[in-house]
Amino acid sequence: MRTVVHLAAPGEHAPTLEDRLARVAQGDQEAFSFVYDAVIGAVLGVARRVVRDPAQSEEVAQEVLLDVWRGAARFRPDRGSAMTWILTMAHRRAVDRVRSAQAATDREHRTAVREHTPEYDEVVEEVEARLEREQVRRCLRTLTEVQRRSVTLAYYRGCTHREVAGLLDVPLGTIKTRLRDGLIRLRDCLGVGA
Repeated sequence: MRTVVHLAAPGEHAPTLEDRLARVAQGDQEAFSFVYDAVIGAVLGVARRVVRDPAQSEEVAQEVLLDVWRGAARFRPDRGSAMTWILTMAHRRAVDRVRSAQAATDREHRTAVREHTPEYDEVVEEVEARLEREQVRRCLRTLTEVQRRSVTLAYYRGCTHREVAGLLDVPLGTIKTRLRDGLIRLRDCLGVGA
């Protein structure tokens, strides 16, 4: 940090921060250098208190001082001191940075929750499947022995009608009839419409 010493002529007052800010509004780089040196510590302090991250605080301070350079003409001395104006900008910019970071964190959290949440209720699906299996078992017990064996071989073991006929040593036509009658009885027992 450099120290700028300005000696005022006798009877003159030393330029104030407000005076320097008015010169910054006219593009005076030397005046900006003075303003920078005068406020950087306070601006960093405000930013660090709000943001808490040193790197982020430095970025906020840089943005605020860039705003001072670009917007010095907006300063109104009748509304408050130059230091108050600059520190208000610093505080607002730091709060914006914190809110932006929080919003990003919230978006990431919502996305993670959305990606993890199943599109259906797994517990309900499992319970319904279990109940359906139990109902099918109960209805299978209502079939005759030959119907139950034919349906079990064809639909649970994946045998063709011809293979079921061969395994049970029954003509193919008889197997088809037993399967059809067994499926009709299952449909009625399960309450499924035709």
